[in-house]
Amino acid sequence: MSHMISMMLFILSLALPSYVMAGSSEAGKPILSQVAVVDFANRVQQDLASRGASVAIVSRMGRNPNVLPDGVTYTHVAFWVYSQTTRADGSTGRGYQVYNLYQQAENDTRSSLVQDSPADFFAGAHRLDAGVIIPDVRVQEKLLSVIASPTYAALHNPQYAVLANPNSNRFQNCTEHTLNVLMAALYGTSDVPQIKANIAAYFEPQHIQIGGLKRAFAPAASQALTTADHGPTVSTATFGSIARFMNANELASLVYRITPDSLIRF
Repeated sequence: MSHMISMMLFILSLALPSYVMAGSSEAGKPILSQVAVVDFANRVQQDLASRGASVAIVSRMGRNPNVLPDGVTYTHVAFWVYSQTTRADGSTGRGYQVYNLYQQAENDTRSSLVQDSPADFFAGAHRLDAGVIIPDVRVQEKLLSVIASPTYAALHNPQYAVLANPNSNRFQNCTEHTLNVLMAALYGTSDVPQIKANIAAYFEPQHIQIGGLKRAFAPAASQALTTADHGPTVSTATFGSIARFMNANELASLVYRITPDSLIRF
């Protein structure tokens, strides 16, 4: 019996990557060349700056899209804030600082809030392809106020789950934290129960198709794959679901996809 269970877990572990949207950790071993990553990071920065974006929601493709669940393209989302930055040589200038929630490498059930550079953000990318939401000017101002306040950190729950339920505060992933901050900005509140009530009322998360057997055994491979905060179905916040929410409520000035040689409006 134990051999059968071990074999089942092994088989499931081969299938699990389609649900491990972790691409939400700090860069480990790079997949792409550093030169290509830096060039692309600068392209995204220059594009945002040319549009006068003080803050944007940017996503990266951290895993092969062929192994991601239907409806999911990007695996990590963060705020990019136009700020004074310090270069490697110690000089200062203006550019984008990235505000991330990263899954910890040493403990995949925990997360940390980390600020890094656009090049660091894309260092963990599987492909140089980014989804971008530029909020309208009013929303940008509100977001900047929240990000600069204690509320930003207070809305962080370090109990990490890849498929965290955005209607619950039991676990959290990077996209849920982004959504929490957005709701705090829109409704002028730092009260988590109120934020969760607003999410439940107005936000439609991305449904994730996951079979019962895989769902039952996934936590045996990694506790970060728990779906204990969900009911019969599994839904989570994604870049796409945030983009749909913002477009539907006229909160975004532009939503688009950018690659090294193209820009496509969603």
